[in-house]
Amino acid sequence: MKITALGAVELGKKIQAREISSVEATKEVLRQIDALDPIYHSYVTVAGEQALEQARAVQKAIDEGTLTGTLAGVPVAIKDNLCTRGLRTTCSSNILSNFVPTYTAQAVVNLEKAGAVIVGKTNMDEFAMGSTTETSFFGVTKNPWNPDHVPGGSSGGSAAAVALEECSYALGSDTGGSIRQPSSFCGVVGMKPTYGTVSRYGLIAYGSSLDQIGPISKNVTDCAAILEAIASYDPKDSTSVRRGDTRFTEALTEDVKGLRIGLPRDYYGDGLDGEIRDAIQKAAKELEKKGAVIEEFDLGLVSYAIPAYYVIASAEASSNLARFDGVKYGYRAKEYDGLHSMYKKSRSEGFGAEVKRRIMLGSFVLSSGYYDAYYLKALRTKALMKQAFDKAFERFDIILAPTAPTTAPKLGESLSDPIKMYLGDIYTISVNLAGLPAMSVPCGTDKNGLPIGMQLIGDCFTEKKLIRAAYAFEKTREFARPAVVLERERKEREDGKNI
Repeated sequence: MKITALGAVELGKKIQAREISSVEATKEVLRQIDALDPIYHSYVTVAGEQALEQARAVQKAIDEGTLTGTLAGVPVAIKDNLCTRGLRTTCSSNILSNFVPTYTAQAVVNLEKAGAVIVGKTNMDEFAMGSTTETSFFGVTKNPWNPDHVPGGSSGGSAAAVALEECSYALGSDTGGSIRQPSSFCGVVGMKPTYGTVSRYGLIAYGSSLDQIGPISKNVTDCAAILEAIASYDPKDSTSVRRGDTRFTEALTEDVKGLRIGLPRDYYGDGLDGEIRDAIQKAAKELEKKGAVIEEFDLGLVSYAIPAYYVIASAEASSNLARFDGVKYGYRAKEYDGLHSMYKKSRSEGFGAEVKRRIMLGSFVLSSGYYDAYYLKALRTKALMKQAFDKAFERFDIILAPTAPTTAPKLGESLSDPIKMYLGDIYTISVNLAGLPAMSVPCGTDKNGLPIGMQLIGDCFTEKKLIRAAYAFEKTREFARPAVVLERERKEREDGKNI
């Protein structure tokens, strides 16, 4: 099998066994990027020689026996809102287009300690504000299964890079579904951990009470191993949680006998594509065959999730993005008259339309006279949603739902109608409001060959249950790869290249 087709854990084992070197693996990934990224644009920045230098250092440590983990030497892509020292970090925005951080995000530091090789920074919706990766200042990313369609967002570049085998795995961030939805659209596995499990230090904030870093991978085994590597208590993050149950790879078992799985009727009504409903129900039956107990129930409050989320997220964004003013770093307007003129022009020219829209909305809901009517009411709704989930988890171990109401829309369809784009997050945002863990797992394709993802939602700190159910389901189906990847592999084989 071609090196780039291997899962992260599988590749790591071969590197440890000296069957493949980290340098070889990194070179293959960089070749894959050179071949496919001009079309699909998964990356904003490719590390190139920097990655090869890191691979050589990691390989030396492996040979000396100081790096023995399964992720050592394995190439990873990092979403471009995670700071990386010495490597440009832009949030896919003009206002940070020349920003090179002086420090590295803690989650990335944890990966580097495990021996990961960073091959580049992936494209995203500007400041993670979007669901299609079309709001990026650096251009759109295209879906690996059909380049006429979006890859999802805001972690669309990370999900596309994994599906295109331009990295072995990637990190994304999830504020309202930004790991799970693109993972669904691109046919890969993505997890949003319990809030506080992964340090947010070094993550350029969008909505601080909602943001969480997580893995995007080819399979569930990789997902568990990556989460195990990045999860840690961090005193630099005031919301970080000290956990003693982060050996997530222990949950890689097919035993789901007696696992109680709830299907919320609220998620299967109008607005859900029929093919997705059928695929999720078929997945539920597969888990039932393996011994899980499936039952429908009413969750409630789903219709309030979108307005509550966008009020809270926009309010926090308006505060978080106030720091980008052209003074200390980032973009500064060339012509201005005085300090206030510099602020206005730098921000007007530096931010894109969607970011401006959310800053304005956030400033409005926080303003005098509207705070109680909107922001405070949204916070109360958030608390009620958490109570609704708490009640559901008294009956169930896991909630099984769609990740998105449709498969990937065509490029331009959602961007022309922001409300339509916001409604696409209906099944994912409540998880962030409640601080819960959830993951998206591929469960089929629609009539156009576009991937369908199912979402597994758990109570706080129950990632192991999600991994167990996802792993058991994954064993019932074959791993699918995009046609463009298979075609490139076929041509290389015909050319007699070492794959």
